[in-house]
Amino acid sequence: MQTPARHVLWMMVAMAVSAAPAAHARTTYSPTQVAADAGSVTAIKHWQIQDSAKAQQGGADISATGFSTEGWYPVSGRATVMAGLLENGTYKNDVFYSDNLRAVQVPDSSGNLFVTPWWYRAEFTLPKNLAERHTLLRTNGMIASADVWVNGHQVADHTEVAGAYPVHELDVTRWVRAGANALAMQVHPADPRTSLSIGWVDWNPTPPDNNMGPWRGVDIVQTGPVALSFPRVLSTLSLPDLSHAALTVNVTARNLDTVAHDATISGTVAGVSLQQTVHLAPGQTQLVSFSPDTTPGLALDHPKIWWPVGMGDHPLYQLEMTATVDGTTSDRAATTFGIRSVTSSLTKQGYRQFFINGKPLLIRGGGWAPDMFLRDDPARMEAEFSYVLNLGLNTIRSEGKLENQHFYDLADRNGILVLAGWECCDKWESAAKTGGSPWDAADLKVAEDSMASEARLLRNHPSVIGFYIGSDNAPPPPIAKMYVDTLRAEDWSLPIISAAADQGTAETGPSGMKMAGPYDWIPPAYWYADKLGGAFGFDSEVSAGADIPRLEDIKRMLSPQEQEALWKYPEARQYHASADWSTFAVLTPFDQALAHRYGAPTSLADYVAKAQLDNYDNVRAQFEAFNARMDAAKPATGVIYWMLNNAWPSLHWHLYDYYMNPAGAYFGAKKANELVHIQYSYDSNGIVLVNHALDDVHGLQASIRVRNLDGSVRFEKHLQGIDLAGNHTQALATLPAIANLSPVYFIELDLAAADGKPVSRNVYWLSTRQDVLDWPHSTWYLTPVTKYADLTALQSLPAATSEVHATTRREGNEDVTTVTLSVPASSKAVALLQHVSIRRGAHGDLALPIRWNDNDVTLWPDESIVLTARYAAQGTASPVVEVSGWNVPVQSVAAGATQATDH
Repeated sequence: MQTPARHVLWMMVAMAVSAAPAAHARTTYSPTQVAADAGSVTAIKHWQIQDSAKAQQGGADISATGFSTEGWYPVSGRATVMAGLLENGTYKNDVFYSDNLRAVQVPDSSGNLFVTPWWYRAEFTLPKNLAERHTLLRTNGMIASADVWVNGHQVADHTEVAGAYPVHELDVTRWVRAGANALAMQVHPADPRTSLSIGWVDWNPTPPDNNMGPWRGVDIVQTGPVALSFPRVLSTLSLPDLSHAALTVNVTARNLDTVAHDATISGTVAGVSLQQTVHLAPGQTQLVSFSPDTTPGLALDHPKIWWPVGMGDHPLYQLEMTATVDGTTSDRAATTFGIRSVTSSLTKQGYRQFFINGKPLLIRGGGWAPDMFLRDDPARMEAEFSYVLNLGLNTIRSEGKLENQHFYDLADRNGILVLAGWECCDKWESAAKTGGSPWDAADLKVAEDSMASEARLLRNHPSVIGFYIGSDNAPPPPIAKMYVDTLRAEDWSLPIISAAADQGTAETGPSGMKMAGPYDWIPPAYWYADKLGGAFGFDSEVSAGADIPRLEDIKRMLSPQEQEALWKYPEARQYHASADWSTFAVLTPFDQALAHRYGAPTSLADYVAKAQLDNYDNVRAQFEAFNARMDAAKPATGVIYWMLNNAWPSLHWHLYDYYMNPAGAYFGAKKANELVHIQYSYDSNGIVLVNHALDDVHGLQASIRVRNLDGSVRFEKHLQGIDLAGNHTQALATLPAIANLSPVYFIELDLAAADGKPVSRNVYWLSTRQDVLDWPHSTWYLTPVTKYADLTALQSLPAATSEVHATTRREGNEDVTTVTLSVPASSKAVALLQHVSIRRGAHGDLALPIRWNDNDVTLWPDESIVLTARYAAQGTASPVVEVSGWNVPVQSVAAGATQATDH
């Protein structure tokens, strides 16, 4: 049995916190060394933090060099208060296990830690020879606000540095000196109901500190008298031939001095040289532009085109700019960008359709969640993007909790589209709701600054394809106009969407979105309906609710009592379902469906096994229904699974859990989102081929079998010489009425290339009794079911035999394990939903994160399949493959090493 604090790769520090000493010694961190070069940006790497109730000195004292921080907490550069306390092992128990977090949310003997401001203090060292040099302090977002002090001087107050997203640059040149300097920020408490910060609604429990702190970090910037900022490249691409692109380059030049300067702005973009001299009066800011009219080389022939994943490559270009004053480098600015076209229009039915480089595409994505304490972990983020690719998705939607530069760089490099936007509820949407608290002038200023800062961060990234200025509700007219005007002032060229719901504004027009549910359990056939959340139009957030992790994860997140309640008591509230929202705090709809369709669970292991079948089947059906309708007369144009991931260990809404252990939902989604895919349609008994790539495929071969529970084939058809157009679906066959089907039967689909190489394999387990939905009694989150499909006969399957052979080879920094699963002809039954895991040694940890080419596979006697897994090489223990399944006994096989190769 796994203990709650057992490590997995890239797990956050909270998973192994231990008792901490009562007082913290003065940190041994060295002051942040600020780079000497003009144009350098140096992040504050570490802070010391303390509750102002304990550190009662004023900002002038705390920001003085030499101030003693004895007993303060040393934390990393982007730590919120709660994240910093976790870094210091402040809490004896794992706050992600059971309901341990409740103990942090209530006052202790010393009072509530999070209702008073907290001090953040850092020291930094500036280089010598500061003449002609300006030092800027850049805050990249503050929850909720901060008073800022440098070397005993207050340089800004909390009315100026406020909001989760605004970037503020403060010129602190007159207060700093060569050598040692001190920075102190008094960070004020956050409350998403009263400030434009970050809230979590029903995603997970509210962080006890409401994410108070400089969550995106603080930078020290060195520049000469003329500073460069906000470099921008706008490309206009010729359609449909993609043979020409016109680039427009903009950069903002600002004179920080009290005397005028002539500055030469020069650089390169896509191999083209740029140069322009400007005269700047004292304090003047000027936009410096380059276009094909002034620089003919900016009219590119045969540019490298950026495509989303599955449609082409994702090449990036570089822009580098330098400002020179009196022959000396004053500042530098750089950015990457991609050349691509993004447009959207409304279908005849009024739903939004996106076009990339003139080509329509089906948006297939998931909703993004950062760590609930907003802890910065670049390695984990890279692993999560590898999962998005492995899942076959092409889009991430961010409903608030907008990420830092690294997130968008990863999206650019991997070809993952991003739909960004503000979050729902709390202060962000209070002005849009009847009876909501109005925004005052300070709120409007923070919102405007937030919009401008996010536009500057996002606009160069080819991955970003639009911005939702509202989520569950469109903003009221004055705020909508402010958002749109701000975006346009920042040279925003992408679609501006009024809301994720079916609402519009005068400035944006209709949203082209629908948000009609479900968020809780419905049967797979639901997705093929022409109502509510069915597969038509653009579903901005939707899923069948509960996604149950694998058993080892259940045991590390739930107490024994919670584990028992999970399978025995459908009405029991689960803290890891939704701590604060009664609607989703119980799993009753899911549990009732599981018991009716698969049989009442007999143990926790039985419950989890049945949940994997259901999650795989339902998630696959959701994406496949949208596949099937992507080029229909009433087209499906987009679906965002709610959600992609979780901010903490959860029983709800994810394609992979917080421990990054892929389970049924993951592999159901992965199966449905294959680039070239064969699938079954619940509404028509049709077999459909899907091609998400742009290239046509020729000479495909397909096999269709319908099997009874005992494995006997009741229908079989083989097709050859199939041509499948790129970016299209194709109806392949319709299953006839088949006599003498067992109450539970299977459809087995295989698609192969002309040379016989496997392309797609898909297996369904179906009931002759259909699920019946009660559409008139639908709510915003659920459509009730009056009759359930009967799949209980699966419980009668005899044990199947599975033979396992595995080897491992080293490729660069990764281990690649190849697993051959075979069901011998002598086996008594189908081997249903076989799951393969890999451990680091016989009793070691699971190898996570891990990327499989396929998993959760179903095989009949005399069938086999080859699976491959990639994961980070670590340690010297030989990998051990574990295989389990619905009716397959658990077995472990050593994955012997083969010769290492470079990769």
